[in-house]
Amino acid sequence: MLYLLETKLPENKSVFFALTNVYGIGKSTAFSICKKLGFSMNLKTKDLTQEQIIEILQLIDSLNLKLNNELKNLRSMNLKTLVSIKSYRGLRRVRGLPVRGQRTHTNAKSSRKGRRF
Repeated sequence: MLYLLETKLPENKSVFFALTNVYGIGKSTAFSICKKLGFSMNLKTKDLTQEQIIEILQLIDSLNLKLNNELKNLRSMNLKTLVSIKSYRGLRRVRGLPVRGQRTHTNAKSSRKGRRF
């Protein structure tokens, strides 16, 4: 297992798919990273050299991406801000109701079941 950016990456997967395991890196970002570094889409994580790993870390650092705990904290702070300013979306979150305009006339009970703040 390769430990990169506070995340364990599986060795048997390609670098493209392994990078998507990092919270905050999706398919498009992983694709652009592989393309900029000239990696093949079939390059496995176990075949990476130490220099290639350093290149990945430097490129991600230069992109100024928020990843893992930093991104999770940012998202939770945004939700807490909505609640603290008592916006409509914040009040809907507190009450456990749908936030984005979904129907509540018949589905309010089922929508409340799955929501956790």
